[in-house]
Amino acid sequence: MPGMSRRDLLRLGGACLGAAAVRPLGLAAAPATPPHQRPNIVFILADDLGYGDLGCYGATKIKTPHCDRLAREGVRFTDAHAPSAVCTPTRYAFLTGEYAWRRPGTGILSGIAPLIIEPGRLTVPALLQRAGYATGIVGKWHLGLGATAPTDYNGEIKPGPLEVGFDYAWIIPATGDRTPCVWVENHRVVNLDPNDPIRLDYSVRRGEPKSFVRGIPRIGAQTGGTAALWKDDEIADTLARKAEAFIERNKDRPFFLYLSTHDIHVPRVPHARFRGTSQAGVRGDAVHSFDWTVGQVLAALERLSLADNTMVIVTSDNGGVLDTNGPDHVNSGTVETNNGHPHNGPLRAGKGSAYEGGTRVPFIVRWPGRARGGVSHELICHVDMLATFAALTAQALPPDAAPDSFNVLPALLGEKPPTPCRDHLVEHGNVLAIRKGPWKLIPRGQAAAGKAKKGAARGPELYNLADDIGETRNVADQHPELVQELSALLDRVRERGRSRP
Repeated sequence: MPGMSRRDLLRLGGACLGAAAVRPLGLAAAPATPPHQRPNIVFILADDLGYGDLGCYGATKIKTPHCDRLAREGVRFTDAHAPSAVCTPTRYAFLTGEYAWRRPGTGILSGIAPLIIEPGRLTVPALLQRAGYATGIVGKWHLGLGATAPTDYNGEIKPGPLEVGFDYAWIIPATGDRTPCVWVENHRVVNLDPNDPIRLDYSVRRGEPKSFVRGIPRIGAQTGGTAALWKDDEIADTLARKAEAFIERNKDRPFFLYLSTHDIHVPRVPHARFRGTSQAGVRGDAVHSFDWTVGQVLAALERLSLADNTMVIVTSDNGGVLDTNGPDHVNSGTVETNNGHPHNGPLRAGKGSAYEGGTRVPFIVRWPGRARGGVSHELICHVDMLATFAALTAQALPPDAAPDSFNVLPALLGEKPPTPCRDHLVEHGNVLAIRKGPWKLIPRGQAAAGKAKKGAARGPELYNLADDIGETRNVADQHPELVQELSALLDRVRERGRSRP
Protein backbone atom coordinates (compact mmCIF):
# COMPACT_ATOMS: atom_id res chain seq x y z
CA MET A 1 0.00 0.00 0.00
CA PRO A 2 1.36 3.44 -0.85
CA GLY A 3 2.97 5.02 2.15
CA MET A 4 3.01 1.78 4.12
CA SER A 5 6.02 -0.40 4.74
CA ARG A 6 5.92 -4.15 4.47
CA ARG A 7 6.43 -4.22 8.22
CA ASP A 8 3.18 -2.28 8.57
CA LEU A 9 1.42 -4.74 6.30
CA LEU A 10 2.67 -7.63 8.37
CA ARG A 11 1.39 -5.93 11.50
CA LEU A 12 -2.01 -5.46 9.92
CA GLY A 13 -2.01 -9.07 8.72
CA GLY A 14 -1.01 -10.45 12.09
CA ALA A 15 2.08 -11.96 10.44
CA CYS A 16 1.71 -15.73 10.69
CA LEU A 17 1.12 -15.75 14.40
CA GLY A 18 -2.67 -15.73 14.35
CA ALA A 19 -5.41 -13.14 14.19
CA ALA A 20 -4.66 -11.32 17.43
CA ALA A 21 -2.71 -8.57 15.69
CA VAL A 22 -5.53 -7.76 13.28
CA ARG A 23 -7.54 -4.73 14.31
CA PRO A 24 -10.90 -6.17 15.48
CA LEU A 25 -13.17 -4.58 12.91
CA GLY A 26 -16.68 -5.86 12.38
CA LEU A 27 -17.14 -6.91 8.78
CA ALA A 28 -20.02 -4.49 8.35
CA ALA A 29 -17.88 -1.57 9.51
CA ALA A 30 -16.37 1.05 7.23
CA PRO A 31 -13.11 0.12 5.48
CA ALA A 32 -10.04 0.56 7.65
CA THR A 33 -8.01 2.37 4.99
CA PRO A 34 -8.87 5.00 2.37
CA PRO A 35 -9.79 3.61 -1.06
CA HIS A 36 -6.55 4.82 -2.67
CA GLN A 37 -4.52 2.71 -0.25
CA ARG A 38 -6.30 -0.59 -0.88
CA PRO A 39 -4.79 -2.64 -3.72
CA ASN A 40 -6.89 -3.96 -6.54
CA ILE A 41 -6.85 -7.77 -6.65
CA VAL A 42 -6.93 -9.85 -9.82
CA PHE A 43 -7.11 -13.59 -9.17
CA ILE A 44 -6.58 -15.55 -12.40
CA LEU A 45 -7.48 -19.22 -12.06
CA ALA A 46 -6.51 -21.44 -14.98
CA ASP A 47 -8.29 -24.74 -15.54
CA ASP A 48 -6.12 -27.89 -15.52
CA LEU A 49 -2.83 -25.99 -15.84
CA GLY A 50 -0.07 -28.26 -14.54
CA TYR A 51 2.95 -27.53 -12.37
CA GLY A 52 5.25 -27.90 -15.38
CA ASP A 53 3.21 -25.99 -17.96
CA LEU A 54 4.82 -22.55 -17.59
CA GLY A 55 8.29 -21.51 -18.66
CA CYS A 56 9.07 -20.20 -15.19
CA TYR A 57 8.35 -23.71 -13.86
CA GLY A 58 10.60 -25.42 -16.40
CA ALA A 59 8.53 -25.76 -19.57
CA THR A 60 10.60 -25.66 -22.75
CA LYS A 61 8.13 -26.77 -25.42
CA ILE A 62 5.58 -24.16 -24.40
CA LYS A 63 6.31 -20.42 -24.26
CA THR A 64 4.62 -18.33 -21.57
CA PRO A 65 6.25 -14.88 -21.63
CA HIS A 66 3.52 -13.07 -19.72
CA CYS A 67 3.40 -15.53 -16.81
CA ASP A 68 7.20 -15.66 -16.81
CA ARG A 69 7.30 -11.88 -16.58
CA LEU A 70 5.00 -11.97 -13.56
CA ALA A 71 7.31 -14.48 -11.91
CA ARG A 72 10.34 -12.27 -12.55
CA GLU A 73 8.60 -9.22 -11.13
CA GLY A 74 6.94 -10.91 -8.16
CA VAL A 75 6.97 -14.11 -6.14
CA ARG A 76 6.86 -17.62 -7.62
CA PHE A 77 5.76 -20.38 -5.24
CA THR A 78 7.10 -23.91 -5.39
CA ASP A 79 4.77 -25.46 -2.79
CA ALA A 80 1.38 -23.90 -3.51
CA HIS A 81 -1.67 -26.12 -3.68
CA ALA A 82 -5.16 -26.13 -5.03
CA PRO A 83 -7.61 -27.17 -2.28
CA SER A 84 -8.64 -30.17 -4.38
CA ALA A 85 -7.37 -32.20 -7.31
CA VAL A 86 -10.53 -31.40 -9.31
CA CYS A 87 -12.44 -28.27 -10.23
CA THR A 88 -15.69 -27.70 -8.30
CA PRO A 89 -14.29 -28.42 -4.81
CA THR A 90 -11.29 -26.17 -5.45
CA ARG A 91 -13.57 -23.28 -6.43
CA TYR A 92 -15.81 -23.87 -3.43
CA ALA A 93 -12.85 -23.88 -1.03
CA PHE A 94 -11.24 -20.81 -2.61
CA LEU A 95 -14.40 -18.73 -2.22
CA THR A 96 -15.50 -19.98 1.23
CA GLY A 97 -12.24 -20.73 3.04
CA GLU A 98 -13.56 -24.22 3.85
CA TYR A 99 -12.23 -27.54 2.59
CA ALA A 100 -14.87 -28.85 0.21
CA TRP A 101 -14.54 -32.41 1.49
CA ARG A 102 -16.25 -31.25 4.68
CA ARG A 103 -19.48 -30.57 2.78
CA PRO A 104 -21.51 -33.26 0.97
CA GLY A 105 -22.55 -32.25 -2.53
CA THR A 106 -19.39 -30.34 -3.42
CA GLY A 107 -18.05 -32.83 -5.93
CA ILE A 108 -17.82 -32.15 -9.68
CA LEU A 109 -21.17 -30.63 -10.63
CA SER A 110 -23.29 -30.99 -13.73
CA GLY A 111 -24.68 -28.00 -15.59
CA ILE A 112 -28.08 -28.36 -13.95
CA ALA A 113 -27.02 -28.48 -10.28
CA PRO A 114 -28.23 -25.80 -7.85
CA LEU A 115 -25.91 -23.32 -6.16
CA ILE A 116 -23.81 -25.04 -3.47
CA ILE A 117 -22.67 -21.91 -1.61
CA GLU A 118 -25.44 -20.64 0.62
CA PRO A 119 -26.33 -16.96 0.00
CA GLY A 120 -25.31 -14.73 2.88
CA ARG A 121 -22.26 -16.77 3.74
CA LEU A 122 -18.96 -14.91 4.07
CA THR A 123 -16.98 -15.45 0.89
CA VAL A 124 -13.96 -13.81 -0.71
CA PRO A 125 -16.06 -11.39 -2.78
CA ALA A 126 -18.47 -10.67 0.09
CA LEU A 127 -15.54 -9.84 2.37
CA LEU A 128 -14.08 -7.50 -0.23
CA GLN A 129 -17.45 -5.90 -0.95
CA ARG A 130 -17.60 -4.91 2.70
CA ALA A 131 -14.16 -3.36 2.36
CA GLY A 132 -15.44 -1.14 -0.43
CA TYR A 133 -14.39 -3.21 -3.44
CA ALA A 134 -16.23 -3.68 -6.70
CA THR A 135 -16.33 -7.43 -7.23
CA GLY A 136 -16.65 -9.36 -10.47
CA ILE A 137 -16.29 -12.86 -11.86
CA VAL A 138 -15.50 -13.48 -15.49
CA GLY A 139 -15.24 -17.06 -16.71
CA LYS A 140 -15.95 -20.54 -15.43
CA TRP A 141 -18.31 -20.79 -12.44
CA HIS A 142 -19.08 -24.51 -11.91
CA LEU A 143 -20.63 -24.03 -8.46
CA GLY A 144 -24.26 -24.51 -9.45
CA LEU A 145 -27.00 -22.06 -10.33
CA GLY A 146 -30.51 -21.67 -9.03
CA ALA A 147 -32.21 -22.91 -5.89
CA THR A 148 -33.24 -26.36 -7.08
CA ALA A 149 -32.27 -28.91 -9.70
CA PRO A 150 -32.55 -28.89 -12.62
CA THR A 151 -31.48 -25.31 -13.25
CA ASP A 152 -33.90 -23.47 -15.55
CA TYR A 153 -31.91 -21.36 -18.02
CA ASN A 154 -34.94 -19.82 -19.72
CA GLY A 155 -35.70 -17.06 -17.22
CA GLU A 156 -34.06 -15.34 -14.29
CA ILE A 157 -31.28 -17.60 -12.97
CA LYS A 158 -30.76 -17.12 -9.26
CA PRO A 159 -29.27 -17.56 -6.76
CA GLY A 160 -25.83 -17.45 -8.33
CA PRO A 161 -22.64 -15.38 -8.16
CA LEU A 162 -24.49 -12.15 -7.35
CA GLU A 163 -26.03 -13.75 -4.28
CA VAL A 164 -22.65 -14.76 -2.80
CA GLY A 165 -20.79 -11.46 -3.09
CA PHE A 166 -20.19 -10.56 -6.72
CA ASP A 167 -21.45 -7.29 -8.17
CA TYR A 168 -21.05 -8.52 -11.73
CA ALA A 169 -20.87 -11.93 -13.39
CA TRP A 170 -20.13 -13.09 -16.93
CA ILE A 171 -19.84 -16.84 -16.63
CA ILE A 172 -19.61 -20.24 -18.21
CA PRO A 173 -22.23 -22.04 -16.07
CA ALA A 174 -20.29 -25.32 -15.66
CA THR A 175 -17.45 -26.36 -18.00
CA GLY A 176 -16.68 -26.12 -21.69
CA ASP A 177 -17.43 -29.80 -22.11
CA ARG A 178 -20.74 -29.66 -20.23
CA THR A 179 -24.01 -28.24 -21.42
CA PRO A 180 -25.37 -25.59 -21.55
CA CYS A 181 -22.88 -24.01 -23.96
CA VAL A 182 -24.06 -20.47 -23.35
CA TRP A 183 -22.90 -17.34 -21.55
CA VAL A 184 -24.75 -16.16 -18.46
CA GLU A 185 -24.48 -12.49 -17.57
CA ASN A 186 -25.64 -11.79 -14.03
CA HIS A 187 -29.02 -13.57 -13.93
CA ARG A 188 -29.76 -14.33 -17.58
CA VAL A 189 -28.49 -16.23 -20.60
CA VAL A 190 -26.97 -13.84 -23.12
CA ASN A 191 -28.82 -13.59 -26.48
CA LEU A 192 -31.42 -16.21 -25.56
CA ASP A 193 -34.40 -16.27 -27.94
CA PRO A 194 -37.54 -16.97 -25.87
CA ASN A 195 -38.98 -18.80 -28.88
CA ASP A 196 -36.04 -21.24 -28.78
CA PRO A 197 -35.86 -22.34 -25.11
CA ILE A 198 -32.93 -24.30 -23.74
CA ARG A 199 -33.54 -27.96 -22.87
CA LEU A 200 -30.83 -30.11 -21.30
CA ASP A 201 -30.61 -33.88 -20.94
CA TYR A 202 -27.87 -35.19 -18.65
CA SER A 203 -28.73 -38.80 -19.34
CA VAL A 204 -26.81 -38.34 -22.60
CA ARG A 205 -23.15 -39.26 -22.33
CA ARG A 206 -20.31 -37.52 -24.09
CA GLY A 207 -19.68 -39.10 -27.47
CA GLU A 208 -23.29 -40.13 -28.10
CA PRO A 209 -24.81 -38.51 -31.20
CA LYS A 210 -27.05 -36.20 -29.17
CA SER A 211 -24.11 -34.91 -27.13
CA PHE A 212 -22.60 -32.90 -29.96
CA VAL A 213 -22.93 -29.12 -29.74
CA ARG A 214 -21.21 -27.12 -32.50
CA GLY A 215 -19.59 -30.35 -33.63
CA ILE A 216 -17.97 -31.12 -30.27
CA PRO A 217 -19.12 -33.91 -27.92
CA ARG A 218 -20.23 -32.62 -24.50
CA ILE A 219 -21.48 -34.11 -21.25
CA GLY A 220 -25.25 -33.85 -21.54
CA ALA A 221 -27.34 -32.92 -24.56
CA GLN A 222 -28.59 -29.43 -25.36
CA THR A 223 -31.41 -28.45 -27.66
CA GLY A 224 -32.58 -24.88 -28.11
CA GLY A 225 -30.69 -21.70 -27.25
CA THR A 226 -29.16 -21.68 -30.74
CA ALA A 227 -28.61 -17.92 -30.86
CA ALA A 228 -26.97 -18.01 -27.42
CA LEU A 229 -24.35 -20.67 -28.14
CA TRP A 230 -20.76 -19.64 -27.59
CA LYS A 231 -18.07 -20.26 -30.20
CA ASP A 232 -15.39 -22.41 -28.63
CA ASP A 233 -12.47 -20.81 -30.44
CA GLU A 234 -13.60 -17.36 -29.24
CA ILE A 235 -13.95 -18.16 -25.53
CA ALA A 236 -10.52 -16.81 -24.55
CA ASP A 237 -11.06 -13.61 -26.53
CA THR A 238 -14.48 -13.08 -24.97
CA LEU A 239 -13.19 -13.58 -21.44
CA ALA A 240 -10.27 -11.22 -22.04
CA ARG A 241 -12.63 -8.51 -23.35
CA LYS A 242 -15.01 -8.90 -20.43
CA ALA A 243 -12.14 -8.81 -17.93
CA GLU A 244 -10.74 -5.67 -19.50
CA ALA A 245 -14.19 -4.05 -19.50
CA PHE A 246 -14.68 -4.80 -15.80
CA ILE A 247 -11.31 -3.25 -15.00
CA GLU A 248 -12.14 -0.19 -17.12
CA ARG A 249 -15.51 0.33 -15.44
CA ASN A 250 -14.00 0.14 -11.97
CA LYS A 251 -10.68 1.89 -12.50
CA ASP A 252 -11.55 4.67 -10.06
CA ARG A 253 -12.26 2.42 -7.07
CA PRO A 254 -10.71 -0.70 -5.55
CA PHE A 255 -11.81 -3.82 -7.40
CA PHE A 256 -11.56 -7.59 -7.14
CA LEU A 257 -11.65 -9.52 -10.38
CA TYR A 258 -11.89 -13.31 -10.31
CA LEU A 259 -10.90 -14.33 -13.84
CA SER A 260 -11.55 -18.04 -14.17
CA THR A 261 -10.40 -19.12 -17.61
CA HIS A 262 -11.64 -22.00 -19.72
CA ASP A 263 -8.09 -22.69 -20.90
CA ILE A 264 -6.75 -25.31 -20.74
CA HIS A 265 -9.70 -27.59 -20.02
CA VAL A 266 -11.18 -29.77 -22.74
CA PRO A 267 -12.44 -29.24 -25.34
CA ARG A 268 -9.23 -27.48 -26.29
CA VAL A 269 -10.17 -25.31 -29.23
CA PRO A 270 -7.72 -22.42 -29.18
CA HIS A 271 -8.18 -19.64 -31.70
CA ALA A 272 -6.52 -20.23 -35.06
CA ARG A 273 -3.78 -17.74 -34.21
CA PHE A 274 -2.57 -20.13 -31.46
CA ARG A 275 -2.92 -23.37 -33.40
CA GLY A 276 0.43 -25.04 -34.00
CA THR A 277 2.38 -22.42 -32.06
CA SER A 278 3.66 -24.77 -29.34
CA GLN A 279 5.69 -27.96 -29.48
CA ALA A 280 3.14 -29.77 -27.30
CA GLY A 281 0.14 -30.15 -29.56
CA VAL A 282 -3.26 -28.61 -29.02
CA ARG A 283 -2.81 -28.74 -25.24
CA GLY A 284 0.33 -26.64 -25.48
CA ASP A 285 -1.43 -24.28 -27.88
CA ALA A 286 -4.17 -23.82 -25.25
CA VAL A 287 -1.49 -22.88 -22.70
CA HIS A 288 -0.32 -20.22 -25.17
CA SER A 289 -3.91 -18.96 -25.29
CA PHE A 290 -4.02 -18.80 -21.50
CA ASP A 291 -0.76 -16.88 -21.34
CA TRP A 292 -2.10 -14.43 -23.94
CA THR A 293 -5.13 -13.84 -21.70
CA VAL A 294 -2.83 -13.02 -18.80
CA GLY A 295 -0.99 -10.61 -21.08
CA GLN A 296 -4.23 -8.86 -22.04
CA VAL A 297 -5.06 -8.25 -18.38
CA LEU A 298 -1.58 -6.93 -17.65
CA ALA A 299 -1.77 -4.60 -20.64
CA ALA A 300 -5.11 -3.23 -19.46
CA LEU A 301 -3.73 -2.55 -15.99
CA GLU A 302 -0.75 -0.73 -17.46
CA ARG A 303 -2.84 1.26 -19.93
CA LEU A 304 -5.03 2.50 -17.08
CA SER A 305 -2.04 3.17 -14.77
CA LEU A 306 -3.31 0.58 -12.29
CA ALA A 307 -0.47 -1.94 -12.34
CA ASP A 308 1.47 -0.53 -9.40
CA ASN A 309 -1.49 -0.82 -7.05
CA THR A 310 -2.81 -4.18 -8.22
CA MET A 311 -2.02 -7.58 -6.75
CA VAL A 312 -2.16 -10.10 -9.60
CA ILE A 313 -2.26 -13.79 -8.75
CA VAL A 314 -1.99 -16.52 -11.41
CA THR A 315 -2.61 -20.14 -10.48
CA SER A 316 -4.59 -23.27 -11.40
CA ASP A 317 -7.56 -25.19 -10.01
CA ASN A 318 -5.72 -28.54 -9.98
CA GLY A 319 -2.89 -30.41 -11.62
CA GLY A 320 -2.54 -31.01 -15.33
CA VAL A 321 -4.04 -33.83 -17.37
CA LEU A 322 -3.82 -34.93 -21.00
CA ASP A 323 -7.46 -36.11 -21.34
CA THR A 324 -6.52 -38.58 -24.05
CA ASN A 325 -9.11 -41.26 -23.31
CA GLY A 326 -12.25 -39.44 -24.40
CA PRO A 327 -14.08 -39.40 -27.73
CA ASP A 328 -12.55 -36.06 -28.82
CA HIS A 329 -8.82 -36.52 -29.42
CA VAL A 330 -8.77 -33.64 -31.91
CA ASN A 331 -9.71 -31.18 -29.18
CA SER A 332 -7.90 -32.77 -26.24
CA GLY A 333 -4.53 -33.90 -27.56
CA THR A 334 -2.70 -37.19 -27.35
CA VAL A 335 0.46 -38.55 -25.82
CA GLU A 336 2.07 -38.29 -29.25
CA THR A 337 1.11 -34.65 -29.85
CA ASN A 338 2.14 -33.78 -26.31
CA ASN A 339 5.66 -34.55 -27.53
CA GLY A 340 7.14 -35.46 -24.16
CA HIS A 341 6.14 -32.21 -22.48
CA PRO A 342 6.06 -32.90 -18.69
CA HIS A 343 2.85 -31.04 -17.86
CA ASN A 344 3.22 -31.71 -14.15
CA GLY A 345 7.00 -31.33 -14.11
CA PRO A 346 8.70 -33.72 -11.66
CA LEU A 347 5.47 -34.48 -9.77
CA ARG A 348 3.74 -37.84 -9.60
CA ALA A 349 0.33 -38.36 -11.24
CA GLY A 350 -1.99 -35.43 -11.97
CA LYS A 351 -5.57 -34.18 -11.88
CA GLY A 352 -7.76 -36.20 -9.52
CA SER A 353 -4.89 -37.80 -7.61
CA ALA A 354 -3.79 -37.51 -3.99
CA TYR A 355 -0.19 -37.43 -5.17
CA GLU A 356 1.49 -34.04 -5.57
CA GLY A 357 0.60 -33.83 -9.24
CA GLY A 358 -3.03 -33.57 -8.24
CA THR A 359 -2.89 -30.39 -6.17
CA ARG A 360 0.57 -28.78 -6.37
CA VAL A 361 0.15 -26.02 -8.94
CA PRO A 362 1.81 -22.90 -10.29
CA PHE A 363 1.19 -19.86 -8.10
CA ILE A 364 2.62 -16.44 -8.95
CA VAL A 365 1.99 -13.14 -7.17
CA ARG A 366 2.93 -9.72 -8.48
CA TRP A 367 2.34 -6.47 -6.61
CA PRO A 368 5.01 -4.03 -7.82
CA GLY A 369 7.10 -2.61 -5.01
CA ARG A 370 5.28 -4.71 -2.38
CA ALA A 371 5.55 -8.39 -3.30
CA ARG A 372 9.23 -9.20 -3.64
CA GLY A 373 11.28 -12.26 -3.01
CA GLY A 374 11.73 -14.18 -6.25
CA VAL A 375 10.99 -17.75 -5.20
CA SER A 376 9.08 -18.84 -2.10
CA HIS A 377 9.00 -22.37 -0.71
CA GLU A 378 6.21 -21.58 1.77
CA LEU A 379 3.33 -24.06 1.93
CA ILE A 380 0.16 -22.21 0.88
CA CYS A 381 -3.25 -23.07 -0.57
CA HIS A 382 -6.08 -21.30 -2.41
CA VAL A 383 -8.29 -21.94 0.61
CA ASP A 384 -6.08 -19.38 2.40
CA MET A 385 -7.17 -16.44 0.26
CA LEU A 386 -10.16 -15.50 2.43
CA ALA A 387 -8.12 -15.08 5.61
CA THR A 388 -5.30 -13.48 3.64
CA PHE A 389 -7.52 -10.88 1.97
CA ALA A 390 -9.10 -10.17 5.35
CA ALA A 391 -5.63 -9.36 6.66
CA LEU A 392 -4.83 -7.32 3.57
CA THR A 393 -7.93 -5.16 4.08
CA ALA A 394 -7.60 -5.06 7.91
CA GLN A 395 -10.78 -7.00 8.64
CA ALA A 396 -11.19 -9.58 11.39
CA LEU A 397 -12.86 -12.83 10.43
CA PRO A 398 -15.80 -14.01 12.52
CA PRO A 399 -14.93 -17.19 14.45
CA ASP A 400 -17.31 -19.34 12.39
CA ALA A 401 -16.09 -18.12 8.98
CA ALA A 402 -13.35 -19.56 6.76
CA PRO A 403 -12.73 -22.62 8.95
CA ASP A 404 -9.68 -23.82 7.00
CA SER A 405 -8.20 -20.53 5.79
CA PHE A 406 -4.78 -19.38 7.05
CA ASN A 407 -3.40 -15.87 6.71
CA VAL A 408 -0.49 -16.24 4.29
CA LEU A 409 -0.10 -12.53 3.46
CA PRO A 410 3.57 -12.43 4.52
CA ALA A 411 4.31 -15.25 2.09
CA LEU A 412 2.50 -13.44 -0.74
CA LEU A 413 4.66 -10.39 -0.02
CA GLY A 414 7.81 -12.47 -0.32
CA GLU A 415 8.61 -12.22 3.38
CA LYS A 416 10.33 -14.99 5.30
CA PRO A 417 8.20 -15.18 8.45
CA PRO A 418 9.70 -16.49 11.71
CA THR A 419 7.33 -19.45 11.64
CA PRO A 420 5.55 -21.02 8.67
CA CYS A 421 2.26 -19.38 7.73
CA ARG A 422 0.73 -22.83 7.40
CA ASP A 423 2.16 -25.79 9.31
CA HIS A 424 -0.03 -28.47 7.71
CA LEU A 425 -2.39 -29.00 4.78
CA VAL A 426 -4.95 -31.61 3.78
CA GLU A 427 -4.53 -32.56 0.14
CA HIS A 428 -7.84 -33.61 -1.38
CA GLY A 429 -7.48 -36.11 -4.19
CA ASN A 430 -9.43 -39.33 -4.61
CA VAL A 431 -8.47 -39.87 -0.96
CA LEU A 432 -7.31 -37.40 1.67
CA ALA A 433 -3.60 -36.97 2.30
CA ILE A 434 -1.91 -34.86 4.98
CA ARG A 435 1.13 -32.61 4.70
CA LYS A 436 3.22 -31.37 7.63
CA GLY A 437 6.50 -29.70 6.77
CA PRO A 438 8.29 -31.88 4.20
CA TRP A 439 6.36 -35.01 5.20
CA LYS A 440 3.31 -36.32 3.41
CA LEU A 441 1.12 -39.24 4.42
CA ILE A 442 -1.45 -41.03 2.28
CA PRO A 443 -3.01 -43.18 5.01
CA ARG A 444 -4.83 -45.71 2.86
CA GLY A 445 -1.91 -46.41 0.61
CA GLN A 446 -1.13 -46.62 -3.04
CA ALA A 447 -4.08 -48.78 -4.03
CA ALA A 448 -6.47 -46.05 -2.89
CA ALA A 449 -4.43 -43.02 -3.92
CA GLY A 450 -3.92 -43.73 -7.57
CA LYS A 451 -3.52 -46.46 -10.15
CA ALA A 452 -1.66 -49.22 -8.34
CA LYS A 453 0.18 -52.03 -9.99
CA LYS A 454 -1.18 -55.47 -9.34
CA GLY A 455 0.05 -56.73 -6.01
CA ALA A 456 1.19 -53.27 -4.84
CA ALA A 457 1.29 -52.59 -1.14
CA ARG A 458 -1.97 -51.35 0.38
CA GLY A 459 -0.45 -49.94 3.54
CA PRO A 460 0.17 -46.26 4.27
CA GLU A 461 2.47 -44.21 2.07
CA LEU A 462 4.88 -41.73 3.62
CA TYR A 463 7.11 -39.45 1.59
CA ASN A 464 9.78 -36.91 2.47
CA LEU A 465 9.13 -34.31 -0.22
CA ALA A 466 12.28 -32.41 0.66
CA ASP A 467 14.36 -35.02 -1.14
CA ASP A 468 11.68 -36.97 -3.03
CA ILE A 469 9.29 -34.52 -4.68
CA GLY A 470 8.30 -37.23 -7.16
CA GLU A 471 7.00 -39.50 -4.35
CA THR A 472 9.01 -42.48 -5.51
CA ARG A 473 10.21 -43.84 -2.14
CA ASN A 474 7.64 -44.90 0.40
CA VAL A 475 9.39 -44.67 3.79
CA ALA A 476 6.41 -45.56 5.98
CA ASP A 477 8.12 -48.68 7.32
CA GLN A 478 11.16 -46.66 8.43
CA HIS A 479 9.12 -44.01 10.27
CA PRO A 480 6.14 -45.63 12.02
CA GLU A 481 6.07 -42.78 14.55
CA LEU A 482 5.50 -40.24 11.76
CA VAL A 483 2.78 -42.37 10.23
CA GLN A 484 1.04 -42.40 13.60
CA GLU A 485 1.54 -38.67 14.18
CA LEU A 486 0.27 -37.62 10.77
CA SER A 487 -2.64 -40.04 10.88
CA ALA A 488 -3.69 -38.55 14.20
CA LEU A 489 -3.34 -35.02 12.80
CA LEU A 490 -5.57 -35.83 9.83
CA ASP A 491 -8.15 -37.38 12.17
CA ARG A 492 -8.16 -34.23 14.33
CA VAL A 493 -8.61 -31.92 11.35
CA ARG A 494 -11.52 -34.00 10.11
CA GLU A 495 -13.19 -34.35 13.50
CA ARG A 496 -12.82 -30.73 14.64
CA GLY A 497 -14.55 -29.33 11.58
CA ARG A 498 -11.95 -26.58 11.25
CA SER A 499 -8.20 -26.10 11.05
CA ARG A 500 -7.80 -22.30 11.08
CA PRO A 501 -5.83 -21.06 14.11
